[in-house]
Order: sequence, then C-alpha cells, then structure tokens
Amino acid sequence: MSRYDSRTGDSTSYRDRRSDSGFGGTSAYGSSGSHSSSKKDNDGNESPRKLDLDGLTPFEKNFYVESPAVAAMTDTEVEEYRKLREITVEGKDIPKPVKSFRDVGFPDYVLEEIKKAGFTEPTPIQSQGWPMAMKGRDLIGIAETGSGKTISYLLPAIVHVNAQPILAPGDGPIVLVLAPTRELAVQIQQEASKFGSSSKIKSTCIYGGVPKGPQVRDLQKGVEIVIATPGRLIDMMESNNTNLRRVTYLVLDEADRMLDMGFDPQIRKIVSHIRPDRQTLYWSATWPKEVEQLSKKFLYNPYKVIIGSSDLKANRAIRQIVDVISESQKYNKLVKLLEDIMDGSRILVFLDTKKGCDQITRQLRMDGWPALSIHGDKSQAERDWVLSEFRSGKSPIMTATDVAARGLDVKDVKYVINYDFPGSLEDYVHRIGRTGRAGAKGTAYTFFTVANARFAKELTNILEEAGQKVSPELASMGRSTAPPPPGLGGFRDRGSRRGWS
Repeated sequence: MSRYDSRTGDSTSYRDRRSDSGFGGTSAYGSSGSHSSSKKDNDGNESPRKLDLDGLTPFEKNFYVESPAVAAMTDTEVEEYRKLREITVEGKDIPKPVKSFRDVGFPDYVLEEIKKAGFTEPTPIQSQGWPMAMKGRDLIGIAETGSGKTISYLLPAIVHVNAQPILAPGDGPIVLVLAPTRELAVQIQQEASKFGSSSKIKSTCIYGGVPKGPQVRDLQKGVEIVIATPGRLIDMMESNNTNLRRVTYLVLDEADRMLDMGFDPQIRKIVSHIRPDRQTLYWSATWPKEVEQLSKKFLYNPYKVIIGSSDLKANRAIRQIVDVISESQKYNKLVKLLEDIMDGSRILVFLDTKKGCDQITRQLRMDGWPALSIHGDKSQAERDWVLSEFRSGKSPIMTATDVAARGLDVKDVKYVINYDFPGSLEDYVHRIGRTGRAGAKGTAYTFFTVANARFAKELTNILEEAGQKVSPELASMGRSTAPPPPGLGGFRDRGSRRGWS
C-alpha cells in the first residue's frame, strides 16, 4: 500500500476548529485578504505561504516519486518528447514528463479507474501536469478545451484527499474547485464521483438556479471535494453551511472565463478564506493579461505548462468553414446546411442572445427540425432535460448561447454552427472546441457578416494557423479593416453576460 493510500489519523488533531464560520468581516487567517494583499508576485519573491500560519496544522502535499523509467530519460529525450507533444514549461526544478499512467505513481485504486475509463496513454497536459501537481507545487496550466485537463487536476486531488486526516463534524471540504458555469461544475463533479468512488471520497456540486436544500444537506454531511460556482458558494458560506478552513487543494478551472463573466471580486473573497499554504492549480485556455495578473495574487513560485502555444489558436482536428453572408441570409443558409449535414449526428448551433436562441429554435421546430435550446434564462431542470435529450440523440440539434460554450462535454458533437459570430475570438475558439474532442474529428461552420468585420483579420490568422482555407471574401475584409480595439477582440465588458452561475 502506498504511503498515501491510508486515510488514518486523529481527525480532531488536524487543527484548532474555531467557532467562527471562516467567513464574514474577518478572514479565518487574520484580517480579510491579508495574506493575498501582502503577496509580491509569483516569480519567487517573498513567499506569502510564510505568513499567518500560526495554529495551522502542517499537511502533506508532495506525493511524487519519480519512476525508474522516467528517471532514465536523458535531457535530450525529455526535450524531444516535449517538442513532439508541443509541451512548453516554465519554473524551477521541473519534473520530467511521464509517458505512461504507471509512471505517475498513482495508487492502484486510481490506476484501476483509469483502466475502466478506457484511457490508453496520458494526454500532453496530463503527461507534464500530473508530475507537477503530485509534487504539491502551485501550477498554471494552459491548454485547449478537450485536452484532458479535468483529469489532470482531479486525480492528484484524490491522492491529496486520501493523505489528509478524515473529516470531522463541521469540517468543510479538503478540495475546492471553482468553475464559471453550472454545466462545467456538473461535468467536473461527474468525473470526481467516477474516479473518487473506489476510495469512498464524497463530492458535491454547488451552483445557483436550483433549490439549496439538497446542496446544504451534502455540505452538512461532510464532503471532501466541493465543485462550485462562486456566487452560490459565497451564499453557502455566509449562511454558515460550509467553511473553507480545511481546504488545502484549490483549483480555479477556466480562470479566463470566470474573469470574463465578472467573478474577480468573488474569487478574491473566497480565496481570502483559504489557508495561504494551500496548493493552487490555475487552469485557463487562454493567457490574457487579466488572467496573468490574477494568478500573481494567488500563486507562489508556480510551475507553468503550456500545451501548444499560449497564443489563441484553434484545434487542428476541427475543419473550419467561414461563410461571409448578410444577416438576412442566415436562416435560409442554416436550413440548407442542415439539409446537407443532418445524418443523426449532434449539431450545436450558437447564437448571441437568449431571444435569438428561442426564436431560431421555434422557427426550426415549425419547419420540422428536431431542435431544442439552452441558455441562462432556462430553469436548471429544463436545461438538464435539454442536455439529456441532446446527449441521447433524441433531439440532435441544440441551439445555445455561450452558457454552453465552455465546459459542456457532450460526446460525438460532429458539427458546430456559429449562427452569430461571438463577441470575442476566445469565445470563437471555445465554441468550435465543442467538436473535435478527445482525438475525434469535427466541423465548424461560421456565418460572418459585415457587422463582424473588425474580427476578420484575427480570424484569418486563426484559420491560417490551423491550416484552414480562407475565403477570398474574408481575406479581403481582413485586409480592409482594423483589428478590434482592446476589450473587443479579447475580454468583453465584464458585466455583459452575468447571472449564469
């Protein structure tokens, strides 16, 4: 049995369980936010983890033992492997990548779950990310959607939990995963349940739009892993239904999306109530300045691993077709396209607004197409039902706003159609990333109008980088228009699409 298989120990000796809830006017570790505000940067300067640790019981977080096969890799072999798999790394004392699941040093119960899932070899982000996470260091991971990043942080989280004292009554979670949307949070929790069941690790999903009762009961019973959207988690903390005093493993998933949705203040508030010597894993598909600046507040001396390039780019497994048309031509173009491609495969159609989503869905159904819609104004029960119908193939066409653009993991989405071009190129990349997942091929169609002309040049760059054909109309538009000013091509106005969590 591995040294972190057993979950024994006197749970009451973990730390002094204070009577305060860990949330309110002051932080559980001094004045609110004191440890984060005193942090200088994440480049190795003064460690915030040396601050405010009085009374906190030390915990174990380095579980990595390099296997003989990995240790035998020469520097040249490591460099060649990283180059082959497009892995770029930054940081001090970086561990070598692993080529097989056994090389990671996962316990047998984790390896058994990997085998059950049918995985054959680590993806690039897992190959390098797992050794980094298992060493207990802070980690920045930048990888495109569908790259296997959820498992990259969940499996080390399960090992981490199993090394900590068991939960005592009144304890909050050991692992906290923050996610921007309900859909992503639910997806993560499904994976946590699947891989954590063998070691009896309990998890729950905390998000808005549904009654609090079942979530409160889960928290009060005690769960080792909480996956949450920021708003509902703060509600639960302020009502004393949970606390973060036991959190020693923090994950921010799709940090770029959370900032895009205006969650910066909530994230800072939540993190101010987590012990400063925690391990933090910070995941993002893109690396704009806003995301980098936030990472400097929360991470100390992190590893950084980039799969591919930190520049915005599309998955090469996706065939991209961009048609320059007028607004009035869109619906007829959509119907003709559906007639050409409809073969029972799942088709995801993105629109900009909830109203437009409902209107197009209504029109499609009137014209005999099996379409349903999902967006932020739908109740959670309705959204769950629509996703179920889409996943099962009973309704193979689903229209959606960007609430489904990230975190929505539906296997076998063969086509993505951008009926409306999104408000940022990041969203374009993530929308089309709903197809071509886990090594599969996919096709993305985009309707591009004169109103979208400011994105033409950068869209052309994305297409060319991915080896896609650029239409003469789009190329001409790109040459004659200026790129979008800051705030249009990247992060949209912070308050523009709130209320999804």
